[in-house]
Amino acid sequence: MTTELLPPDRPLLATTVRALPAGLILLAFARVLPTGIWLWRALVLGTLNIGAFNFLLFVAAYRLPGGVAAMIMAVQPMVVLILAALFLGDRVRPVHLLACVLGVVGVVLLVFKGTATVDVPGVLAAVTAAVCMATGITLTKLWGRPDGVGLLPFTGWQLTAGGGVSLPFTLAVEGLPDKLNGANILGFGYLISLGALISYAIWFRGIARLPATAVSFLALGSPVVATILGYLFRHETLSITQLAGILVIIGAVVIAQIRQPDGRASRPGELVPAMPSPEHATERQNDHTR
Repeated sequence: MTTELLPPDRPLLATTVRALPAGLILLAFARVLPTGIWLWRALVLGTLNIGAFNFLLFVAAYRLPGGVAAMIMAVQPMVVLILAALFLGDRVRPVHLLACVLGVVGVVLLVFKGTATVDVPGVLAAVTAAVCMATGITLTKLWGRPDGVGLLPFTGWQLTAGGGVSLPFTLAVEGLPDKLNGANILGFGYLISLGALISYAIWFRGIARLPATAVSFLALGSPVVATILGYLFRHETLSITQLAGILVIIGAVVIAQIRQPDGRASRPGELVPAMPSPEHATERQNDHTR
């Protein structure tokens, strides 16, 4: 979708248009602004989760075949595994290592074509995007949400911060396009609505409700969805190898969701669905970070 609907070679513009309008809409609706320590925390999270990540992701999408970018991004759960152990006190468990290996194998089976050329800037962008995403997930788990702030304003803070960070670079480096065609408008409309307003609200709710490692594996569903949509709407082929890759990825995601064997509640900064409510979970996280 990125290479077909959006103006070519404008990753900064795509990042800004995806994030900033959606963030401003949520802020106008929620009418809650960050204060105190959350002024810089929202900026950090918005930059990692939205601004830097989306810019690097679009660079990778413009410069690399989608399959290559997906294979590189598959390292992201491994980075989360390391960061969660360092900052959240999570124990690295064999089941998570197994899920990491299965995730990479599944993505390779799903998307590898064997004919793609390597573009070094594109590869570096994809790797850095994976690190940004992993760091953003970990810090979001560590800091939680401030007392009394719901999911929508919290999402709006990050979208606005991410879009605001990328805006001056967009104007200075790329500038605004002279004109937009119907496909461009459709692409930007998709990014703002489904690609930002809806998807990020669901994403941040998932981070609040699930352990960091479990959340990171959900991103492996992206190449699965892209492959299925291509098969359904673009008449692309779906081979036995790709079907095997889909099954392996699903297996990795399922394995990553396995609860700790002692059944206890998760550590500070790690929320699970069994908690009474997101608000109670947030309070526990804030107590931990004070």
